[in-house]
Amino acid sequence: MHLTRYALLTLSIVSFTASANYAWSAEKDTNLSLRVSDSDLSGGETTIHNTSREAFAKPLKNLPMTSLRDFTFGNKMFNTKWVTAPASVTSLDGLGPTFNRMSCAACHFKDGRGQPPRNVDSPMKSMLIRLSIPGMNKNGGPMPHPAYGGQLNDRGIQGVPAEGQAQITYTQIKGQYPDGTPYTLQKPNYVFTNLAYGKLGEDIMFSPRVAPAVYGLGLLDAIPEETILSLADPDDKDGDGISGRPNYVWDKINQKKSLGRYGWKANTPSIAQQDADAANGDIGLTSNLNPDENCPLAQKECMDAVKGDHPDISDKQLEKMTFYVSTLAVPARRDVNTPQVQAGAQLFERAKCSSCHTPQMRTGFHNIEALAYQEIQPFTDMLIHDMGEDLADNRPDFQANGREWRTAPLWGIGLIETVNKHTKLLHDGRARNIEEAILWHGGEAENSKEAFKAMNKEERQAMLAFLNSL
Repeated sequence: MHLTRYALLTLSIVSFTASANYAWSAEKDTNLSLRVSDSDLSGGETTIHNTSREAFAKPLKNLPMTSLRDFTFGNKMFNTKWVTAPASVTSLDGLGPTFNRMSCAACHFKDGRGQPPRNVDSPMKSMLIRLSIPGMNKNGGPMPHPAYGGQLNDRGIQGVPAEGQAQITYTQIKGQYPDGTPYTLQKPNYVFTNLAYGKLGEDIMFSPRVAPAVYGLGLLDAIPEETILSLADPDDKDGDGISGRPNYVWDKINQKKSLGRYGWKANTPSIAQQDADAANGDIGLTSNLNPDENCPLAQKECMDAVKGDHPDISDKQLEKMTFYVSTLAVPARRDVNTPQVQAGAQLFERAKCSSCHTPQMRTGFHNIEALAYQEIQPFTDMLIHDMGEDLADNRPDFQANGREWRTAPLWGIGLIETVNKHTKLLHDGRARNIEEAILWHGGEAENSKEAFKAMNKEERQAMLAFLNSL
């Protein structure tokens, strides 16, 4: 029996069709059934109340004192700067031979969100470029580029050339709301320079990816698979225009296809694999999950470079780092009871943003007991959706096509500016704030975007105030 995306929560929302004449006061709508909670506990009992620059870097509030040592060990691993082998500390060598950054924290600064370079000549510090060519690898994932592999490594150890760099320029796109208020969006354009192993080729597929925040991942891991699948509606049988679906990907630990939960296209099934893949692709570290050096056969200097002890990162180190990432807390919501935020919550529902950004879920059993059976507010359905041609990277990733992206969790979004000193959003950071992120939505989210555009200025500000409260 098919379940609609609302069956799990046994709540409904009135139907809505966006139009240029849409004008609605949130304060006057008494018929709207809200799924947005008025609780400030985004992560249930795990939630921390912290609005400082450390808001994303704290352990779960209910994490036992006996687990704090493991959290601290993992924190050290996450922030460790790896060095070139051989080194005096053999447990922390093995950097490269090519890499993007020297530590996890370098991209995920204060466990938060990265951003594009500030100008065309600046290097990518918390952003990278995924690469592939047409076809699939043996496990159904993207086919790596024969000379450059699965991503562009813009750094190399001594004696090993960096693979190349990417430069970003922007085209300004001017628009106007129906009420006459102007806005400007910026569309990124990419040029690849200093390519060490020849041109990328006409068939290159590339996807810019800003480093996402890493807090709250353990709670997402604890959401039962059946909960996520109950929200899927790949054939849009309920006729609401939303057809979210799961991405099934290769699980290296269990050696089978599993539900994708992490990454911009839900292309990774577990936190442990996400950590191991990032260690390999971004830092150049081998592990028992990724035993091979990140050296395509065309890169002789990379192949011949001195390597560290195998594997570079031990099972224990990876386990502790995974525990750390799994137990990073979500900060509490703010200003939940103010009239503007409450009005914005209703507008969010009315525009059907909650059709994908599911406000509430319940976690199930988890081997980290603190994560289990929590009422959480992640504002994601963990599914992939067609977001339209404007946001397409045209690069398939397992079952996700070039227009599909995982619904990004919204919890903590209002604290990014405090923690990371910017408000850049979307997979490539093109949106300079929440408003621009909404305006880039298309595909299945087109109607919701048009509903936002059709609101008057006061209503738009209320909805943005609500999003900033998350």
